[in-house]
Amino acid sequence: MICRQVVKQEETEAIACKLAAMLKPGDVICLSGDLGAGKTTFTKALGKALGVAEDITSPTFSLIQEYQGDLPLYHFDVYRLLKPSEFRDLGAEEYFDGDGVCVIEWANLVREYLPERHIWIEIKWLDPKRREICITPSENYGCEITKELGVT
Repeated sequence: MICRQVVKQEETEAIACKLAAMLKPGDVICLSGDLGAGKTTFTKALGKALGVAEDITSPTFSLIQEYQGDLPLYHFDVYRLLKPSEFRDLGAEEYFDGDGVCVIEWANLVREYLPERHIWIEIKWLDPKRREICITPSENYGCEITKELGVT
């Protein structure tokens, strides 16, 4: 796990852009953390770096949005699910094996339905001006990406 303190939105966006350059089809990014800490901001920057031209918005009411870019981006926001099994019912597994990158906001709410291969990113408030972004690879996946992102 690597953690980095960020103060400016541009720092969060830079981490997302660096990550985007290393992603490939089938990669799953799991975002968790405090409300308003920057999960959607991270996703917007990641999408832009993946060549998504559309404005990425939080899919809170539709649960998933699909965006076309150099790689398709499948953006899940599971904050409003009533029970975790609803995530499975969305057909999320089909996206995990697809030709794009999945980003799941509030992934902690559906942890039992996530693929083994994923990168976990937690964004939390340290104080009103500073956030911390911690990136953790899954057991057999993402170690090289995490090491690369650890370079400040």
